[in-house]
Amino acid sequence: MNLSKETKNLLIVVCAGAAFYAAVQHLNVVWGALMAALGVFAPFLLGGSIAFVLNVPMRAIERHVFPKERQMDRLRRPLALIFTLVAVLGVLSVAMWVIIPGVKEAILSAALQVPEAVDALLLKLQAFAVYLPELGEYLAGLELDWQSIAQRVMDVVKNWGGGLLSSGGGLIGGAVSALSTFVIGLIFAIYILLQKERLGRQAKQVLYALSPMERADRTMEVARLTERTFSSFLSGQCLEAVILGCIFVIAMTLFKMPYALLVGVLIGLTALIPIVGAFIGCVVGALLIALTDPIQALVFVGLFLVLQQIEGNLIYPHVVGSSVGLPSIWVLAAVSVGGSLMGIAGMLLFIPLCSVVYALFRAYVKGRLAEKKVPRSKWQ
Repeated sequence: MNLSKETKNLLIVVCAGAAFYAAVQHLNVVWGALMAALGVFAPFLLGGSIAFVLNVPMRAIERHVFPKERQMDRLRRPLALIFTLVAVLGVLSVAMWVIIPGVKEAILSAALQVPEAVDALLLKLQAFAVYLPELGEYLAGLELDWQSIAQRVMDVVKNWGGGLLSSGGGLIGGAVSALSTFVIGLIFAIYILLQKERLGRQAKQVLYALSPMERADRTMEVARLTERTFSSFLSGQCLEAVILGCIFVIAMTLFKMPYALLVGVLIGLTALIPIVGAFIGCVVGALLIALTDPIQALVFVGLFLVLQQIEGNLIYPHVVGSSVGLPSIWVLAAVSVGGSLMGIAGMLLFIPLCSVVYALFRAYVKGRLAEKKVPRSKWQ
């Protein structure tokens, strides 16, 4: 039986509506299936994300470091990948080399100040010695069932210990699962990076084989725009974090604050989280400085607020906003919406995603204005 095009479209709409209604009626089943599928494909999604991130520096290394000679064709890609992995591990190692000793020094400095703090506390308690006899008489007059209280304390300790053991087992299992997911994802990412041209050709073959020519061309345009936007965002975000960290190191050194290099590295690392990441670094830095000198911690907070205004109004919108082609106001909106929906991952994802949507919608609007022949004086 041959069906007309209108009938086929109607059947598709009816089936889609029925499927959507069934999904709404059984949201818990659909959500469970989605989480199960996500767990199965998590290593491959992680591997794709790692490959995309590593491809940005790897592509630059491959383009600028190695000569374009035929004898280097086989070695150019593996050497670029090795250099990229070594560079990433080197940056992380340097960061840990700065952070771990600095935090250790801060804790030891605070530990040395504990005896003085205890002596000061004892002096303050001695001031209340006149009230201690009255307090003892009051406690003696209370009729407390110490045996029952001790039994309750023991029950609480047993329950807490059992919960700790069960959560510890779950924590170990989760750590092993996360480690295995990361290892599989890293291996998958290395394979993608070594075979990215071949995988790209295969994806294009499937796309053009299964889709009409115009739709496939449009899909490729959107894919290229998305890749270019996300790559520019990663580069801009890393550059902004380096600039901000260096500014804090220089400023704190000029003001003779402790842990200048440590706090600068922490703020640079946390600044990889758009907009709000630097505030996390501020809290950690203020706590570290407060262990040595609470007054300087307050000065650091004031310095942070000043530098944050400079960074938020001048550096970030121009470095990151211009790199993704997104106006400053939409950068802030993307961070707010992405953070509320998906947390830190949403902040990192929504800026380039909104940039892609912004570019596509802007092109659509300009196309519609041209089709309708709206005079420029009407909207400029």
